Amino acid sequence: VQIAGGHADQLTRTCELLEAEVETDFVDLNLGCPIDLVCDKGAGAALMLRENKLKEGLQGISDTLSCPFTVKMRIGWSENKRCAHNLVPKIQNWGIGGLSAVMIHGRSRLQRYTKLADWDYIEQVANSQSSDLPRIPVIGNGDIFSYTDYEEKVSRTGISDTAMLGRGALVKPWLPTEIKEKRHWDISASERLDMLKDFTKFGLEHWGSDQQGVNNTRRFLLEFLSFLYRYVPVGMLEVLPQSMNERPPTHLCGRNDLETLMLSKHCADWIKISEMLLGPVADDFRFEPKHKANGYK
Repeated sequence: VQIAGGHADQLTRTCELLEAEVETDFVDLNLGCPIDLVCDKGAGAALMLRENKLKEGLQGISDTLSCPFTVKMRIGWSENKRCAHNLVPKIQNWGIGGLSAVMIHGRSRLQRYTKLADWDYIEQVANSQSSDLPRIPVIGNGDIFSYTDYEEKVSRTGISDTAMLGRGALVKPWLPTEIKEKRHWDISASERLDMLKDFTKFGLEHWGSDQQGVNNTRRFLLEFLSFLYRYVPVGMLEVLPQSMNERPPTHLCGRNDLETLMLSKHCADWIKISEMLLGPVADDFRFEPKHKANGYK
């Protein structure tokens, strides 16, 4: 479970609720969200800049939870105002019980998703901790889109031998399998359609098969498709692997009609795929994805 908040009392009360009502492996405190709505409340990436509030919040979480917890942060507010290399040693010095790892997204808040994640800086942060105190495992995050990306990132000095997956797992839900099996999987369009059938089945089981359930399932399916189209099949690449921030070519044709449809960046084509799984939409139905990541700019 991931939580966000700008004040210790908010975080502590949230953890009291989780402790009483939810069984979870661990809780993650979000210090990385770049969205204005979150940062304007002092939460997300803004909490990185409010060290006293952060310390109070971490202590409240530690005093409340019986499960481990982690912290997810960015490198700083901007590329020119990086602070993680100063903040992580301070968190280490605070000696917060139950804090099991710090996960670092190698971009600043203002970068959001543009440019490449700076793994050299993540490595610097991991090695900025004092050797006189117990080290907090540092887990890197950013631009892992293949098993070769993963192996290169986790081989760096001081960084944990695991990594956090983000957009890569949204574009390629089979990415963990690729990493585990150490291969570039040329997954077929029909196999990907089977995944979407499962996604649809789970949505209808959760929300119900009435019109409201179908509408909810379709909305989440379309949001999912707004990521999935960015995948270029391995068998169509001239150079392996595909990089996270490489824009798929315009008007790319697949090896069959279904693969071509899945490569489309047009919302109307995502709606066609949803109709294959959930039936026709109303004539006036429109969709625009909520997530407008600027990762290609």
